[in-house]
Amino acid sequence: MTLFHFGNCFALAYFPYFITYKCSGLSEYNAFWRCVQAGAMYLFVQLCKMLFLATFFPTWEGGVGAYDFVGEFMKATVDLADLLGLHLVMSRNAGKGEYKIMVAAMGWATAELVMSRCLPLWVGARGIEFDWKYIQMSFDSNISLVHYIATASVVWMFTRYDLPKSFRLPVTVLLALCVYKAFLMELFVHVFLLGSWTVLLVKAVLTGAISLNAVHS
Repeated sequence: MTLFHFGNCFALAYFPYFITYKCSGLSEYNAFWRCVQAGAMYLFVQLCKMLFLATFFPTWEGGVGAYDFVGEFMKATVDLADLLGLHLVMSRNAGKGEYKIMVAAMGWATAELVMSRCLPLWVGARGIEFDWKYIQMSFDSNISLVHYIATASVVWMFTRYDLPKSFRLPVTVLLALCVYKAFLMELFVHVFLLGSWTVLLVKAVLTGAISLNAVHS
């Protein structure tokens, strides 16, 4: 039973990545190693972010139930490094815009999946007791894939020289939403005391709204 549960969580978390890689045409361009390089850039950026946060934003010790709005906002601002990393990955790949976006997004999202969810799924989902949080973790990995595809698309649009001036402000707003999405989610959870499934739903809706606006732009 535990192995079956782990298999379900694993398939739910990883198969959408495999399907996206195959159906997006990346396999036809032999882009596997390009995605690996994008994943390596993700690891480098996260390491730099951790060193920066450990140096300038040590763990805040507030009272029980307190929320450091300014501190959390400043920490979320460090995620601007992700935008720079995605831009560097796309600038190092020649080809159409769609190809650059998918290589950067697939490498970035897959690296995050492996580093942040692989071990918890392997250790927790094979436990004796069934727990919904691993199903939620698998759904969240799919949301992250969509999020990074949308983020890479917005970064690519923002760096285009031929972007009309009328689109500059909407694209900038989308970039801000991509950076501060996690901060907004934490704020909603703290203010409205949302449940885990509600948080997942709100995150999916917010990611979908960003993606739709990115496509429309």
